[in-house]
Amino acid sequence: MLSGHLRLCALRFSFACFLARRCFGFTDIRIQQRNGRKSLTTVQGLPDKLDLKKILKAFKKVFSCNGCIVKDPELGAVLQVQGDQRKNAMDFLVKEQIVAKDQIKVHGF
Repeated sequence: MLSGHLRLCALRFSFACFLARRCFGFTDIRIQQRNGRKSLTTVQGLPDKLDLKKILKAFKKVFSCNGCIVKDPELGAVLQVQGDQRKNAMDFLVKEQIVAKDQIKVHGF
């Protein structure tokens, strides 16, 4: 009985992941070099239904850095965070179940 229940849960989860991938696409995490050792981490491709201000506030608190939301007509809303926060951002988005791990692409260096 338990194995049947687990199979049903796995089927529901895989279907939910399929729908999420189809609706939202990928989330890109990039790093941009500024001057010297300074850098910016950008997160783009998050679904529009999310409250980006709350996500940015959590990023700033957890990563101890500053950041902002940049509105781009081509890319939509892009989160910018100071420093190289690529790994931290990916771990945070997966841990809080905002984006599935297979939907995230990390770029840079």
